[in-house]
Amino acid sequence: MSGTIYLPDDRYFGPDAEQKETALHLYQAVKDLPLICPHGHVDPRVFADPNYSFGSPADLFIIPDHYVFRMLHSQGITLGQLGIPQRDGVTYEYDHRKVWQLFAENFYLFHGTPTGVWLAYEFKIVFGIDQKLNGKTAQTIYDQVADKLASPGFRPRHLYARFNIEALSTTDAASDPLEHHRALRESGWRGKIIPTMRPDAVINLDAPNWKANLDALSAITNIAITNYQLLIAALENRRAYFKQHGATATDHAALTPYTNELASSEADAIFQRALRGQATADDATRFTGHMLMQFARMSIEDGLTMQLHVGSFRNHNENLFARFGVDKGADIPTATEFTRNLRPLLNKYGNDPRLTLILFTLDEATYARELAPLAGHYPALKLGPPWWFFDSLNGMNRYFDLMIETAGIYNTAGFNDDTRAFCSIPARHDVWRRASCNWLAGMVARGMIDLDEAGEMANALAYGLAKKAYKL
Repeated sequence: MSGTIYLPDDRYFGPDAEQKETALHLYQAVKDLPLICPHGHVDPRVFADPNYSFGSPADLFIIPDHYVFRMLHSQGITLGQLGIPQRDGVTYEYDHRKVWQLFAENFYLFHGTPTGVWLAYEFKIVFGIDQKLNGKTAQTIYDQVADKLASPGFRPRHLYARFNIEALSTTDAASDPLEHHRALRESGWRGKIIPTMRPDAVINLDAPNWKANLDALSAITNIAITNYQLLIAALENRRAYFKQHGATATDHAALTPYTNELASSEADAIFQRALRGQATADDATRFTGHMLMQFARMSIEDGLTMQLHVGSFRNHNENLFARFGVDKGADIPTATEFTRNLRPLLNKYGNDPRLTLILFTLDEATYARELAPLAGHYPALKLGPPWWFFDSLNGMNRYFDLMIETAGIYNTAGFNDDTRAFCSIPARHDVWRRASCNWLAGMVARGMIDLDEAGEMANALAYGLAKKAYKL
């Protein structure tokens, strides 16, 4: 098993010669546009320290990446074998070369998957490695990657410039002091790294360690949050603080997009039950639904774009969660309903153009039935790109086919990479740009749009839509 990584110039384009030629023409015009990265999970500390190192190849590619280790886990390889620390801090495999060897021997599992596509790009284009990764080449490639990671050119700030990133948003808890963002602003470095406030830990009453999270919010705001109104005050305080540090958006996650406005007294009654540890599952659902409406109001007042990610059943594998904690590849999509659940919020705020609400779902069945018609009507609503399991070539094609005919591209928010894996960012944007150009080329071939219109749309999908939706 040998050979070189195969990345042809016309990859991901359809087999029709005319369409492929048009797609390549469109792609050449957008491939070098700056990257707008308005939503993701890269740790801001990697930029705050100008000499930050990603560590070993296993530290970069395997240990933090649930896309990688969930596939290996599905084949019976334990997280302990891959160096993933348990909740108690125990790591059973310290030899990163052994971790890498195991990864390489099973690399064939990723063939044909989005992760395999991203990793091929990273190895060949980011790291300059031509050999395919397998058991025989594992240690040679480990050394090549390790040498690159030890060099100044692979410090995060240098890669930020090399990747041509114009702006990158992190995702930060409402109680985060943003010390790394502050250090970045004070350092004089010209890269644009901005925070995004994510308040789920304090407004989802069933969140792990909810009371401790609330205490942290109280401490950071100097507001003793003893009732619902003080919670609102503390959250508004933090939104203002995030804006001072460059934030342009907030991010929210819920199992469903349920919204419903409660009377202030009823919201406080639920909050008081939560403080006593007596909140029910129904309380949690109703309180989150109410708070989503409050955040829409706040967004109209302060201008922060509002993102809502729904449809993920978190930590489905109870045994894995008990041993290793969150974000271990066991979050599973669920069926979702938007039309009725979002109606209270959209009836109150959806006609206000000052609100930008970007929706993400893991239920593709809602694309044509609900999301595209909703976004094609309400001025406040925008559709986020295909998310998570659908951040793939086929997922993008389905998204374009099901969404765009009804909503149009200008009611979408373009693309965001939504990743912790910093070195995969250009790979993910490249797939999106190629997929969108191929889809537009198909419209040109069918005579639905002309080449000039396709070029304008390709530019918007690659760059302009995300920049506008996130006010960057």
